[in-house]
Amino acid sequence: MSITVSVSQRVGTDHQLARLLQIGIVLEEVVEARAHHHYQSLEPESASDPDIEDLLADAAEESATHRERLEALIDDLDAESIPFEDIETLVEAQYAQTKPEDFDGVLYDQLCNEETAYKFYDDLVAAIEASDARFSVDRERLLETLRSIREEEAAGVEEVTKVMETRE
Repeated sequence: MSITVSVSQRVGTDHQLARLLQIGIVLEEVVEARAHHHYQSLEPESASDPDIEDLLADAAEESATHRERLEALIDDLDAESIPFEDIETLVEAQYAQTKPEDFDGVLYDQLCNEETAYKFYDDLVAAIEASDARFSVDRERLLETLRSIREEEAAGVEEVTKVMETRE
């Protein structure tokens, strides 16, 4: 069974939706892990920068909250879950092709992470809105949750951008 589901196509079944939500969970895990990695690798002079410390702590906490919200949606779906390793491989191939050290700094990597997550949720919301499928989870609750997460990711992009602008 192939786990590839394009977010650009309509979402028509609980199974497709569950896979996409699982992709979101793994994507959030990548963002959280990278924020932790950056926090641990901060240079001593950067470690005393409360803006960067707060930004990374907030990103990790937000990702954990997003995962919980996505897991709650999956729990309410009438669909088999895909093995974690398969979803992780898919996310790695599509969304995590770069490593934290590939960027010129913590803030650029964090901006990329926030933008990637925002784009994923934006595409997922659009795909669900374009679908007339009935899901075993309440459609309004599903869309409300995903729109809220998308807006939080947009706010994250803005926050990183503001911190970057103060560093120029």
